[in-house]
Amino acid sequence: QVQLVESGGGLVQPGGSLRLSCAASGFTFSSYSMSWYRQAPGKERELVATISSSGGSIYYADSVKGRFSISRDNAKNTVYLQMNSLKPEDTAVYYCNVASFSFNSWGQGTQVTVSS
Repeated sequence: QVQLVESGGGLVQPGGSLRLSCAASGFTFSSYSMSWYRQAPGKERELVATISSSGGSIYYADSVKGRFSISRDNAKNTVYLQMNSLKPEDTAVYYCNVASFSFNSWGQGTQVTVSS
């Protein structure tokens, strides 16, 4: 079955950086777009970034554009989210997602807390 396992979250000071990873299994990773979402306390889950199967097409939410970078390694079945210049409002649980006509799967999430 599809499995997504996020890692790399933690506590970081404003202006700091973190790199999230999502290891995927149970499907042909190189055939699917991958996305990162986040959910802050009391707020709806929101799309942060999406990368196409080849990595040639990328989307960023306006709130993270210029600070976050999504990438993937199809040989390692892993998608990354490099987060720079972090702000307190980036505090959230970050989720990895893969969706198709036949499935829509989420990881367990990794907590990112930006605080001094």
